[in-house]
Amino acid sequence: MPPVIYPTLERPSQITMQISLSDHFTYPKLIRFVMPSILMMIFTSIYGVVDGLFVSNFVGKTPFAAVNLIFPLFIVLGALGFMMGTGGTAIVAKTLGEGKRELANRYFSLLVYATFIGGVAITILGFVFLRPVAVLLGAEGEMLDNCVTYGSFLLPGMPFFMLQNLFQSFFITAEKPKLGLFVTVAAGCTNMVLDALLVGVISLGLPGAALATSISQMVGGVLPLFYFAAKNTSLLRLGRTSFYGRMLAFTCVNGSSELMSNIAASVITMLYNFKLLEIAGEDGVAAYGVVMYVSFFFAAIFIGYAIGSAPLISYNYGAQNQAEMKNLFRKSGILMASLGIVMTALAILLAGPLSAIFVGYNDSLLALTANGMTIYAVSFLFSGFNIFGSSLFTALNNGQISAAISFLRSLIFPGVLIMIFPALLGMNGIWLTAVTTDALAFAVTAAFVIFNRKRYRYM
Repeated sequence: MPPVIYPTLERPSQITMQISLSDHFTYPKLIRFVMPSILMMIFTSIYGVVDGLFVSNFVGKTPFAAVNLIFPLFIVLGALGFMMGTGGTAIVAKTLGEGKRELANRYFSLLVYATFIGGVAITILGFVFLRPVAVLLGAEGEMLDNCVTYGSFLLPGMPFFMLQNLFQSFFITAEKPKLGLFVTVAAGCTNMVLDALLVGVISLGLPGAALATSISQMVGGVLPLFYFAAKNTSLLRLGRTSFYGRMLAFTCVNGSSELMSNIAASVITMLYNFKLLEIAGEDGVAAYGVVMYVSFFFAAIFIGYAIGSAPLISYNYGAQNQAEMKNLFRKSGILMASLGIVMTALAILLAGPLSAIFVGYNDSLLALTANGMTIYAVSFLFSGFNIFGSSLFTALNNGQISAAISFLRSLIFPGVLIMIFPALLGMNGIWLTAVTTDALAFAVTAAFVIFNRKRYRYM
């Protein structure tokens, strides 16, 4: 076994004694390093459901169903930021691990500029196709008008939403995860305060909820721009760059798993909504929306860990520190298993109270939602491994395997099962589709991890 090597870079973090990418990670140090990312994603999930909470309780069931019906479109539009962030941080962190800090900053700058320009172009297309997509999703009458109203006010914030997604990953590579958490909290508080004011007090309804979200996304995207453009104590700074076409293309390929995951999840959600409208009408869409909101909160823990640990894996991969890669992989597997058991138990125990927060005003809808959440919770036993597994291969700059895991988990497995299970089991088939999907994806992820263990030496 080769000796343990801990490469170093000259940087202010060595003076301030903060945790660095080049450190050896014990459980306490690993948890401390990823905790800001976990908290960031948890807070993002909390303020991400605020719109739904206020709309459901202050505006009504039909507008709430409309929000759940049209929102997948915005996940598709915002996926560019996830792709550039996850694919780009793997390259930038690996470049830092190789000791090429100036080149890493030029890569970083190009990715930021490209994301914003792409975001503006995608937003323009969003305005063009908003109503046709809403019709395609099955919206009509009042629900169609609600979809278009909500979307029209949400679209202007999309370029900044993409930047926010991008910077969530790069704050970790810059060794400033706590600053990333601060930005997320600032954006989240903006959303929650404005939701309470515009929906709860001024009663602007759907436009108020969408406007609150749009403004909060601007906060989340603009604050990091000011930080990275100014002199700072991080590893990264926004500045001049050149066009690195090959790097940009590789970023897109490497981050394609996250792009695919977000797009596929949105497509599947649309397919779910078709089935839900067919089986249970608006109540089915509303119940599924609540389960998704709550599942985002639990999944945020897994996603936060994956985002927080990915730069560590990329850095040590670039530095060829196989001993530390094995250490990170082993500890991550144990943490994913432990968290999966705890979160499954919590989700089952809290299914009723959490459902009541959203739809406590309707007994039949509450019962439908609580039952769905209880069944869906079993998927958490497997989803942590799948999320980390996909992130692992992205961090290792193997976007093909990462994309394969995401493609199967987000599109193929649920796409096939949603056509079978609901026909046999009704609404319970909807929830069991998610559980079976993650179980099958776990088998695929485990196979890829075992098959590639000698190539990357993380086991």
